[in-house]
Amino acid sequence: MRNKSSSGKEVKVLAQQHIRTSISKAKRVIDQIRGRSYEETLMILYLMPYQASYPIYKLVYSAAKNANHNMDLNEADSFISKAEVNRSTIIKKLRPRAQGHSYPIKRTMCHIKIVLKEKSKSLLDQSKI
Repeated sequence: MRNKSSSGKEVKVLAQQHIRTSISKAKRVIDQIRGRSYEETLMILYLMPYQASYPIYKLVYSAAKNANHNMDLNEADSFISKAEVNRSTIIKKLRPRAQGHSYPIKRTMCHIKIVLKEKSKSLLDQSKI
């Protein structure tokens, strides 16, 4: 058996700014795009009806443009090799209630990490056959 070495280039992108959506909502979208090609990912994210899909769309688009500009990575040959969602800070607010009481509101936020990788030439030739 041949060992397929992943000699393609790799670009990591981390959404350092806090994405204002919960982890479970972002994971629902990330699970759909993991392992797909860049063009297919953009199409899926554009057509998804979820709130979390737009920030992830912008993140993937920005990652591909940065990879193209900085590392000469071809967008058409790239795919999402790794995508993960991690917990971030929690915004705590107080909502006024009856008789001077207050009720805490917790808004969770998340960090999103996406790794774009270029398909190797041998994999591209096999997919065209």
